[in-house]
Amino acid sequence: MYDIIPDIHGQAEKFTSRLTSLGYRERRGAWRHDDPRRQVVFLGDFIDRGPRNGDVIDVVRRMVDAGTAHAVMGNHELNAIHFHTPHPQTGLPLRSHSSKNMEQHASFLGEYPVGSAATADVIAWMKSLPLFLEMDGFRFVHACWDEEVISQLREATVDGRLSDAQLIEAGKKGEPLHGFVETTTKGPETELPEGYSFRDKGNHERTEVRLKWWNGDAKTWRDIAISVPDLTQLPAEALPSRVSRSVYSKDADPVFFGHYWLTGEPEQQSQNALCLDYSAGKDGPLVAYCIAAPGEAIDLKNLVIG
Repeated sequence: MYDIIPDIHGQAEKFTSRLTSLGYRERRGAWRHDDPRRQVVFLGDFIDRGPRNGDVIDVVRRMVDAGTAHAVMGNHELNAIHFHTPHPQTGLPLRSHSSKNMEQHASFLGEYPVGSAATADVIAWMKSLPLFLEMDGFRFVHACWDEEVISQLREATVDGRLSDAQLIEAGKKGEPLHGFVETTTKGPETELPEGYSFRDKGNHERTEVRLKWWNGDAKTWRDIAISVPDLTQLPAEALPSRVSRSVYSKDADPVFFGHYWLTGEPEQQSQNALCLDYSAGKDGPLVAYCIAAPGEAIDLKNLVIG
């Protein structure tokens, strides 16, 4: 029996309130449910934006160590690993310390400065997180379950966990592993057909489009695109096989994910895919989903919102 919790982003008060509402309480050094069958599955992005990164990490680590929770890596954990890891040849960080990246990582750096022992310990823990989980007929990932990509990661990793060498490779653009890990933790993007582009919300012209990888009914570029203000700027033609084969099959096991900063009333992305991230890192609620029985269909009545 699983209680699924997505992107917490340092919001410790929302986090412990949600655990309490689900029936967990702190006992013997970790949050536990009175029903020993109940476990939490965390969908990553524990850090950045919120004010209490350390408190969130401490609760999650203790639960994972106690066997009362499982956790996958989010893109913010991946970014933190690369931010705090030097390239073995150049000595420069795998993720640059640019003003933009420093700003995104500011709340974490306020508690975990570059080079401190506490930071090294937390980064080592982040490195231990798998990129995906499969349990009891359910799938859990931070941003995207692409069957071909997950298959490659299964072959290349041990239980979805990257070695130190693989984490370095994942930080280098152009390496195959970089693309696999980026897709899984940040979601897929792909080039539009030649001659097409669109204007994003900032009025910037783009030729790459983010994909609704969960839309098993998608037939055209307009069906599959996300974050495109004017879909008429996209071709109405059928999707090429390189895109259509990456769409999540309607016959696949139910998959739960976060990452996308949704707002409004929670809704199901497809019959077997559910995003739970409703912007808890800012002003939104920390939404959770309770699976009562192995292999059940997704039912929005199992959401915990208030």
